[in-house]
Amino acid sequence: MLSGLHAIVFTPEAEKVRAFLRDVLELDSIDAGGGWPIYAMPPAELAVHPAETTSHGLYLMCEDIERTLGELRAKGVEVSEQVSDEGWGLLAAIRMPDGSELPIYQPRHPSPPPVI
Repeated sequence: MLSGLHAIVFTPEAEKVRAFLRDVLELDSIDAGGGWPIYAMPPAELAVHPAETTSHGLYLMCEDIERTLGELRAKGVEVSEQVSDEGWGLLAAIRMPDGSELPIYQPRHPSPPPVI
């Protein structure tokens, strides 16, 4: 039924964030037409958490958060939230060029196999 997950980052600093995704996070992309890049992402998963209000979030996942944050710091990325142990995983956040934070975590929960 579904063929993928398309996540969108809305920002007034689109060119800076695109450069960050391309040059810092080293995501491959394809031109969707007119110079509009669509970035490839590793396998994705979707969770639904109970909350008082409705919202949606984007979190990056990694296998070794300390190593990943070290590699990002070496590229000049600000770690805006230091690693905290949340039980379900180790959580931190990095600063994007538009000033927003992007959470990143090393999961401890099981993940479903990617859909191919």
